[in-house]
Amino acid sequence: MDLNAPPIPEGNEAMYSEVFSEDSTRIEPRMTAAETNQLVADGRHPKPKRKYPYDNSMQGSHSFRKKNEGYDRYSLPSGWLDCPAYGDEVDFFIPSKVPLGDSFRERISPDKRYTPRDVIYEQRRLGRELGLVIDLTNTNRYYPESDWLDAGIKYAKIRCQGRDAVPDSDSVDRFIQEVMQFRSYQTLADKFVLVHCTHGFNRTGYMIVRFLVDTMSLSVTEAVDKFARARPPGIYKLDYIDDLYNFYQETKPQSLVCPQTPEWKKFSDQEDNGATHLQDTVTASVNMTNDDILGDSVPSNQIEALRQFCLQALKLNVQGRGKPQFPGSHPVSLSRDNLQLLRQRYYYATWKADGTRYLMLITWDGCYLIDRNFFFRKVQLRFPCKNVNEGIDGTTHHYTLLDGEMVIDTEPSTRKQERRYLIYDLMAINNVSLVERPFHERWMILENEVIKPRNHERNMLYKSRNPYYRYDLEPFRVRRKDFYLLSAVTKLLREFIPKLSHEADGLIFQGWDDPYVPRTHEGLLKWKFPEMNSVDFLFEVENSRRLLFLNERGKKKLMNGHRVVFKDESEIYSFSGKIIECSWNPEDRVWIFMRIRVDKSTPNEFNTFKKVMRSINDNITEEVVLNEISEIVRLPMYAERISKDCRAFVRTAQRK
Repeated sequence: MDLNAPPIPEGNEAMYSEVFSEDSTRIEPRMTAAETNQLVADGRHPKPKRKYPYDNSMQGSHSFRKKNEGYDRYSLPSGWLDCPAYGDEVDFFIPSKVPLGDSFRERISPDKRYTPRDVIYEQRRLGRELGLVIDLTNTNRYYPESDWLDAGIKYAKIRCQGRDAVPDSDSVDRFIQEVMQFRSYQTLADKFVLVHCTHGFNRTGYMIVRFLVDTMSLSVTEAVDKFARARPPGIYKLDYIDDLYNFYQETKPQSLVCPQTPEWKKFSDQEDNGATHLQDTVTASVNMTNDDILGDSVPSNQIEALRQFCLQALKLNVQGRGKPQFPGSHPVSLSRDNLQLLRQRYYYATWKADGTRYLMLITWDGCYLIDRNFFFRKVQLRFPCKNVNEGIDGTTHHYTLLDGEMVIDTEPSTRKQERRYLIYDLMAINNVSLVERPFHERWMILENEVIKPRNHERNMLYKSRNPYYRYDLEPFRVRRKDFYLLSAVTKLLREFIPKLSHEADGLIFQGWDDPYVPRTHEGLLKWKFPEMNSVDFLFEVENSRRLLFLNERGKKKLMNGHRVVFKDESEIYSFSGKIIECSWNPEDRVWIFMRIRVDKSTPNEFNTFKKVMRSINDNITEEVVLNEISEIVRLPMYAERISKDCRAFVRTAQRK
């Protein structure tokens, strides 16, 4: 969204959400080659395979449903709707995504449907008559095999687990055997073999490449390239490509780079894997928290040099003795006193994400996440400079310093999670400090010099057959955080924040013309929903006494008379010595434990505590904030600026 746009588009965060589903796990006996040969010789098609009592292709196993009560057998495979239906022919093979039978009709709009009937019709329209369908998925839920048999098309089921599990030797041998048997009959020799897994790229490509290498004397490189040309971008999982070269003991060319994950699949890298996939996905979602440690450790001698750069870029004195102090800018709580600042200076607003605060230092050989303890951990991300040329591995940023927060986006219906780093400020770019420049200049430089070049190169590499870098393998996504006119705060609170796919606990008010102020910035204001106003204490248990401490001039300050209560009183000893975040209960006049702050090693400063308490006592509710802002935006200073920004937005939109 453009900064100057007063309204906030509905569904601005819809890009975060994605739907995925899983295959069910069943056991299916396989027909022997002799049985298959006899049926074909008699001019008959193999009968549907015998199933176990609990293996009904139209009904799920009772035990499976009980274990996964929320499982929806008619949910669409992740990314299926936007995945290309099929590729060009590879000799007599046609790679395809899985067709979905009539039981899925209500889930798919007519223009997106792709049933077995659609497959047969579409291939006949292209002059390709199907004789055999090989199904590599790990489930029977997508369609009944009678959809093929009734049309006189042979059907073979070869279960392949998918995800990162390369098809095993038995599956490959059976695939080659099925194809060779099919091609051995003259009446079928001119017909095509449709091969599908869930999306028709990795398992499908692997099997076709194995067949081409084994039976047509192609090299792995030739076979991989042949499949990629027919079904771009080809096999996009590195494990599959590496396994092909290792199996045939061929040297992988240095110029060969595994293609990027297609856009329609980026939110769901994991392919179907039955009940295990469902359980693994849920477990992964539960385990992803803001307290997770990201990146690799950095040698202590290197950390010191990186700290020195950060301090110099922020115009701070070189760190002296004592514990390193986080140099990032800290907002202060909104109170009735500083609320008046909104009338005196020009402010913009954004949502306050309840994530983890990190500075990010970008260098030519990687990026560093800098936590609240001023410790560094290295992560692999790429930030090309603006002058990167198409097709050329251009230069990258070196000593660029950002400020932002790591959030966890969660898709509501599936609970699928993804990390995202929201950048909201830029303090140095390529070794040049920007802290004295006004915020609106820093924010636009961030967009033009950091975000746009990265997006441009990522999109360019996605279209490349041999990309020199894989953005889809980075540990998290990156975007610039949006700021909005004060006139949009009502929509921000009531429409935008409720639709966010990550936690948010209030608003941030940023002075539009402010420099970057390290550490406490009295003009940078935060407002939290009253029930979420909190303080970070050091909690200790001493002789059964529960003690709360704050920090004052580098020393522990005991908060006599302050009590904290826990939901589970039996666990209080495990919290001793930890930094705990607590909210205030004004009725009982006690602090309520919220969570352990593993990202912090020191409690709040006593001055910070006083400002939070002032905000709590002032009881600045959402109604108070909105009423105040409704008056502020009518002031001549704001009315003129808002009108100017709106006109600028219209001109920008017209140019686009």
